[in-house]
Amino acid sequence: MSPCSSFLLKSCLSTRQSFFPTPRHNSCISCRRTKSARPVAVHPSAAAWLGKRWTEYQGASNWDGLLDPLNPTLCSEILRYGDFVQAAYCCCDLDPCSPSLLRLSGLPCSGYRVTRCLQATSGTRLPCWAAAAVPSSLSRQSSWIGFVAVCEDDSEIARLGRRDVVISLRGTVTFLEWLDNLRATLTSAQAAPFRPTPVHRSKPMVECGFWSLFTSPAPAVCLPSLRDQIRDEVRRLVHHYAGNRGPDISITITGHSLGAALAVLAADDITAILGCGALRVTVVSFGGPRVGNAGFRRRIEEQGIKVLRIVNTSDIITKVPGFVVGDQEEDGLCPNWLLSKTGWVYADIGHELRVRSRRTANVAACHDLRHYLQLVNQLGDESSPESDEEQGPASGWRWQAVMAGATFEYNVSNSFPHYD
Repeated sequence: MSPCSSFLLKSCLSTRQSFFPTPRHNSCISCRRTKSARPVAVHPSAAAWLGKRWTEYQGASNWDGLLDPLNPTLCSEILRYGDFVQAAYCCCDLDPCSPSLLRLSGLPCSGYRVTRCLQATSGTRLPCWAAAAVPSSLSRQSSWIGFVAVCEDDSEIARLGRRDVVISLRGTVTFLEWLDNLRATLTSAQAAPFRPTPVHRSKPMVECGFWSLFTSPAPAVCLPSLRDQIRDEVRRLVHHYAGNRGPDISITITGHSLGAALAVLAADDITAILGCGALRVTVVSFGGPRVGNAGFRRRIEEQGIKVLRIVNTSDIITKVPGFVVGDQEEDGLCPNWLLSKTGWVYADIGHELRVRSRRTANVAACHDLRHYLQLVNQLGDESSPESDEEQGPASGWRWQAVMAGATFEYNVSNSFPHYD
């Protein structure tokens, strides 16, 4: 490791306490940085060739036939985007201005280059007495939340079948972000440009706290909102690459927890400003909470946005906020029309790949990003053709994977995947 990198790593370790401690955030420091320039082989199957079938793996056919059983190529793509989210957590402890941001966060040879770092501003304001009692590092209004990266390696572009733009967003870290998460009432989500909602349809609405983090600027430091930062960078990249008659361009937005919710909002906004069908926009989310109501889900579907949600059924975060009112007949306990007046009726958005781990009272462990990646990785191993031959004697604890309405049992080791 170079002296500069060594100094940067020591500096980030000394400032770790400035971030709100979470299991996901703590685990990112364990990402290994190798002395050589070789890539960190986290997922050996990550080099699967997509080629002309890339739209299929980006959800063009709603992942029909790829989730049950889980297609090994899709599995490797899910794990690859999970690595980008893990990098977003790691980058919280690094210098966002570093040109080697992905390399320092554990992705040295991804083929992508970070073009912009993203910050989110909380709309919540602490009272004066509370602001004085809370450390400034936990009560700051604006925080680094992710990055935009574009694939520029020719061999990786050929493997992917297109030039991929990734927007990676971390989960909750700061105290004010936790407070925003608790603002669970629904608020209007106006599209840009504005499109009137037909009278017979429900108005698109999203969770108030998520919308605030997505749209709030920080005028005191001349920082635009997260929405405007993403808009500007996507427009710039599309204008730069689309006019060169090069490969197709896709936009993939990935995130965990809070980042998963913001990813859906970003996809909705990007499609609105670029136009439906202009580019393939896909969301790959891990452990994401509910984002909006049925009207918002309808708008997402009509715009052609594809959302793949990886959900651990033991993760309580994926079952909040609010509650879901289905289209089935009312059970008589409370009329649906009355529930809709509470402002807490949400809708699940996108297609789900569900995994179920061992039941435990440890909520944080069920929500941990690395645990999600372990379960997906194991599911991909079980689904691959050679898995039956390589599978040894049954050991460890048993868990269930629930996909496309069916439930399958798999055997999982107790340990997390080894990062070489």
